[in-house]
Amino acid sequence: MTLPAGLDAVALSLWLLRIAFLGALYLFLLAVARLLVRDLRTASETGPAELGRLVVVASFENGPPTGASYALDAVTTIGRDVNNTISVDDPFVSSDHAVLTFRGRRWYLEDRGSTNGTFLNGAPLAGIAPLGFGDEVQVGRLRVRLDRPRPSKPA
Repeated sequence: MTLPAGLDAVALSLWLLRIAFLGALYLFLLAVARLLVRDLRTASETGPAELGRLVVVASFENGPPTGASYALDAVTTIGRDVNNTISVDDPFVSSDHAVLTFRGRRWYLEDRGSTNGTFLNGAPLAGIAPLGFGDEVQVGRLRVRLDRPRPSKPA
């Protein structure tokens, strides 16, 4: 077989090597895309994992019923404003009352300069305090307990 003018055996080998490399690269990207789609489908079927929950211990009239629970995100805000994660319609609660944050493996509670204060296990909160499961938080007339997350449902 004769090669076209200007194309010797080395140049042909390099072109074939480039095409083979490009094909391998496309196969790799296809495999990565299939793995990502499979992981996204699995995550959407199981839903987001709960980090914890607040269970209502005591409430005010027309407030959330005792025993109601709120799932917690990594940052959960509590206040009267509807833009909070947990909105409490109580005149004793400030619009931006308190925030619960999950850092590392621990929960922390911070009062956001509320008028009536935030209470942790019956004591007024000053600054940021760590929380443990079973601790009670009071904002206004609402008292909630930090509980472990519900067990996730099997897929």
